Amino acid sequence: MTDGARGPVTVLGLGSMGGAVAAAFVGAGHPTTVWNRTPGKAAPLGARHATTIRDAVTASPLVVSVLTGFEATLDALAPADDALAGRALITLNSGTPAGARRVAAWAEARGARFLGGAVKNVPAAVGAADTLLYYGGDRAVYDEYLPTLRVLGGETVHLGEEPDLAALYESAVGATLLPALLGFFEGAAVLAARGIEARAMVPYSAKWLRMIESLLPLLAEEIDTGDYTKLGSSVGLFHDAIGDDLAVGAESGVDMSWHAPMAELLRRAVARGHREHSVTALIEVLKTSAA
Repeated sequence: MTDGARGPVTVLGLGSMGGAVAAAFVGAGHPTTVWNRTPGKAAPLGARHATTIRDAVTASPLVVSVLTGFEATLDALAPADDALAGRALITLNSGTPAGARRVAAWAEARGARFLGGAVKNVPAAVGAADTLLYYGGDRAVYDEYLPTLRVLGGETVHLGEEPDLAALYESAVGATLLPALLGFFEGAAVLAARGIEARAMVPYSAKWLRMIESLLPLLAEEIDTGDYTKLGSSVGLFHDAIGDDLAVGAESGVDMSWHAPMAELLRRAVARGHREHSVTALIEVLKTSAA
């Protein structure tokens, strides 16, 4: 496909992310067919609405599934599985690496080519120049449809031929999100106990996160080399702060129970002789079962 081509695309699923994906294709001039279990969601997009999944699949050589997960994709496509031969199937949904492998094997058994992807941003950012999407699977599909995929985000990466790589990276990279948000929410709750609004801490939290960002290459090097002796912050430093965290919670009336698993990891690390090692040594505890 050339950069100037505007080939047809089918989008399955019109939730918040699916709707944003379909709108991006429509906005870029791609003849877009959409299918959704709730037909009314298709009306505002200006796309062609397929009343059946078979109609949706046969409308385009490229089918992009943005359903809730891999099982939902399989369930939705089952009535049209014999229409997939020769088409490219791209998934942009959440799920496990095992789920991605199942869909890839299922699609390939029906003559389709598979590419598993992930959008690393919120729906409102779909189509932006700095929005990241990464993919794993059939490189030929990625190369053929790259101009189309770039409609969804300016940073588009192929991770490798394994079909589960996007789901794997999604799990690995996404692991940062909830703990970071919980930390922010906890801080906001502590300030609220003193009558201070959460917005007051935003500039300082943002600067703190940028500092953490600057450390990631160094932390990754320690992990990759297994050398935990280049101390920045030690396991012991975090271990000794467990009591202080609980005291702040008690003073402010904030529930700190979500710290318990982290405290247990620190205690296990100290018990295994990592007290004087860099905090990156916690990965050695994470690699092994608590049992």
